[in-house]
Amino acid sequence: MLKIWGRANSINVMKVLWTADELGLQYDRVDIGGAFGGNDKPEYRRLNPNGLVPTIEDAGFVLWESNTIVRYLAAKHALGTLCPATLQARADVERWMDWMLTSIHPRMTPMFWGLIRTAPEKRDMAAIERERAAAAELWGRLDAHLKGRQFVGGEQLTMGDIPVGAMVHRWFNLPIERPALPSLRAWYDRLTTRPAYKKNIMIPMT
Repeated sequence: MLKIWGRANSINVMKVLWTADELGLQYDRVDIGGAFGGNDKPEYRRLNPNGLVPTIEDAGFVLWESNTIVRYLAAKHALGTLCPATLQARADVERWMDWMLTSIHPRMTPMFWGLIRTAPEKRDMAAIERERAAAAELWGRLDAHLKGRQFVGGEQLTMGDIPVGAMVHRWFNLPIERPALPSLRAWYDRLTTRPAYKKNIMIPMT
């Protein structure tokens, strides 16, 4: 059985859990990291030398890095659907997976930490506002891409939706002002109807 190490409130673990549930996989999840600790123990570091979550073990194969895990599971279990079959279609959605890491994640994470995991009296609101404005511009690029599309890759959900889809929940639920981005909002609303998204992404932000 697939084994997943990682706490359920980590956005990187959320991506993997959403993928696994979207695929209907059976798995065993072990709480580790954050308040649970354990990620600095030698036995875990032997699996993942970075000491981060998530890590998976699949029939003896150990893998870490959340987007890579999403790609692996999608290619293994859903080639032609969640993982597009053609090279160009796959690259088209993979760029949005990487865009989440290189562009959106660096803007959203300081906002999340500032507003959710920092006491109100210690928040740097000027810094949070700078990140909010930058994130709004970036989300506008995805909004433009989604115009006339149901999902990031076209008419069906693919692995390209998963990293940005996990993060967009925070965008629409943090206590911030947001510009009108109708295509982004419609895409988010479609995601919220999926049982695997509700279970793994639409959980309290802590």
